Amino acid sequence: MIFLKTPEEIELIRKACALTSLTLGEIAKWVKPGVTTLKLDTIAREFILDNGGKPACLGYAGFPATVCIEVNETVVHGFPSNYTLREGDIVGTDLVVELDGMNGDMCYTFPVGEISDEKYQLCRTTKESLYKGIEVCKEGNRIGDISNAVQRYCQNRGYTVVREMCGHGIGRDMHEDPEIPNYGRRATGPVIRSGMVLCIEPMINMGARHIVIERDGWNCRTRDRKPSAHYEHTVAVVDGKPEILTSFEPVYEVLQDRFI
Repeated sequence: MIFLKTPEEIELIRKACALTSLTLGEIAKWVKPGVTTLKLDTIAREFILDNGGKPACLGYAGFPATVCIEVNETVVHGFPSNYTLREGDIVGTDLVVELDGMNGDMCYTFPVGEISDEKYQLCRTTKESLYKGIEVCKEGNRIGDISNAVQRYCQNRGYTVVREMCGHGIGRDMHEDPEIPNYGRRATGPVIRSGMVLCIEPMINMGARHIVIERDGWNCRTRDRKPSAHYEHTVAVVDGKPEILTSFEPVYEVLQDRFI
């Protein structure tokens, strides 16, 4: 069932998204060679708690951390660990913050130091496809229009789309209907209506689209171990038009001219 949010509920989600965005900005200060991914998780958890929020991923269906860490070939749901970031890595940081009973969800894939042009172009295309999906997130369109916009943009540039993982609705629960695949046909799926709050999150591979779920049941990586990138915004449909509730600006302020 798709829950349409009232203006008051959207304002509460907006506040949760603001804290999520600030948390990502705090993480940005620590993304550098020599830092462990476990350190990034600790920084995020402490920042969220210090600001009155709740790390929504921590304990969700047994997930052991605040942030899903996605280094290089990891697509989504990676565990923080003692892995030390290296020059040339890319690392996705996907997190959900609960505040006053509502959730905000976002992801940014960071460059670690200087990265190859191949990785840069993958990340750039993935982030651009996110905004292509948001552009068509309008009342009267369908979820398939979002999916198709992401797929066409990335595939036309030689990348592949992960099909097993998708975006979703959000609100009082972290994952609500509808599911939002990153591939599909236009004019299919549920009709987009004002009051929907959606998490649009392209997960795009440099190589083949196929993935492997590790034995822990969570870590998802590319089968061919080529890099994958992941970007996400929480978007509300207000008066028929998309309004992005999360923001990459706190990340850009830290990275300055180094952001993708």
